[in-house]
Order: sequence, then C-alpha cells, then structure tokens
Amino acid sequence: MPPDDTFLRRAVAVLTAFRADDDGLGAAELARRSGLPRSTAHRIALDLVEAGLLERQGPRVRLGLRLFEIGQRVPRQRVLRDAAVPAMSDLREATRQTVHLAVLEGGEVVYVEILGSSGGPRMPSQVGGRLPAHVTGVGKAILAFSPPDVVRGVLRDVTAPGLFAKELERIRQERVAYDREESGAGIVCAASPVLGPDGLALGALSVSGWSTKMRLAAVAPAVHTAALTLSRALGG
Repeated sequence: MPPDDTFLRRAVAVLTAFRADDDGLGAAELARRSGLPRSTAHRIALDLVEAGLLERQGPRVRLGLRLFEIGQRVPRQRVLRDAAVPAMSDLREATRQTVHLAVLEGGEVVYVEILGSSGGPRMPSQVGGRLPAHVTGVGKAILAFSPPDVVRGVLRDVTAPGLFAKELERIRQERVAYDREESGAGIVCAASPVLGPDGLALGALSVSGWSTKMRLAAVAPAVHTAALTLSRALGG
C-alpha cells in the first residue's frame, strides 16, 4: 500500500466510518460516512482487505480481526483492563448490575470492558464504542480528575458550562459521578475515577441499571471502593 500521508488519512477515514454495531457496510454507505468519493473509498477498502484490516462479506466489508488483535496490544487499555476485571467481577456480584470500565479520548469516553447483568437495560455503550464524556458517569468522573486544558475543551461543547464545572467540583470532593438518564432513557449510573500516581484519572468504573430499580445512593459506595482499590493496585 502507498505510504503517503494522503492515503493514510483516507484509510483512517474509511476505518473510522464503522460504528460499534455495524456488521458490514456497502460501498455507497462507506463513501457517505467517510466523506470520500465512492471509487476512492472502494479502492482503499480493497487495500485494507488485502492487509487484513477489513474483511469481505459479500458486497459489503466489515472491520477485520487483525484490527482487534492490534487493539489488544495498546498498553493503556491492556494494563488497565487486566487489572480491572477482577474488581469489576466483584462489583457486579455485589450490585447485580452492569459494570463499565472506560477511558477518555478527546471529548469522548471509549468503553474498554463491560460486564453485563441479566435483566438490566439495553445500554447505549459497547466495548470499543464511544459516547460524549459530559453525558456519562464515567466521563464526568474522569473529567473531574483531568488536566485543565482537557476540561476546557469539553466545556466548549456543553450547553451550560458553568453548571457542569460546578458538577465536576462536586465530583472532585465526593469521588462519585452520576448519570441520571442523560446517556439513555430509563438508565442511571454511579461512577468513580481510577487514579494514577499523579492523581490524574486513568479511567473510571461505573455501575448502571434501571432508574426504577437501582438506587444510586446504594451502589455509589461500592463503586467508589472498587475504583479506590484499583487505583491503589495501579499505584495511584
């Protein structure tokens, strides 16, 4: 494949056109989402199929297994997830609710691991999926312990930045953030930051469930304890 910057930018546009719930995209939809001419998107997709980054599925293409393999090598994700899974399992057992682990990237959270629960609501989150940080419990928890320039970048996209800044200050004091049906109707969650040695957030844990069945005040201490235990394990 040509190693020039133009090709790389177009290849990234094609790869990032896929959403977490896409099983495959046709040429027209791939071109529309990537913003590339149909012939260009098709040609790049064929190159990516040859490289194993995409897979053919009849007339459609989907993300390839090689991308998953590469993703598993990301140090931040791998180390954090491996350390978090035991704590997440204990947290799910204690609360009987869905447990999330997420990290921040730009103004969005990326879900690294999710342990589902039977009878829980269908979540808008998926492993590898993204949501705006300011509407999620994990996003708020991370932002409360993020560098000022990162927070300022997110505040520019918030409808009421003053109120959101006050909410982040409360989270810094209490170490627990809440999502009260902001990311999805009928869904609430309590989240707590996972901190590194420098006091900045590496990620966040959360417990999510039905607003009619899960009491935030009841699960918040368990989430906070799990995140604190994980922070200590990671040197925070």
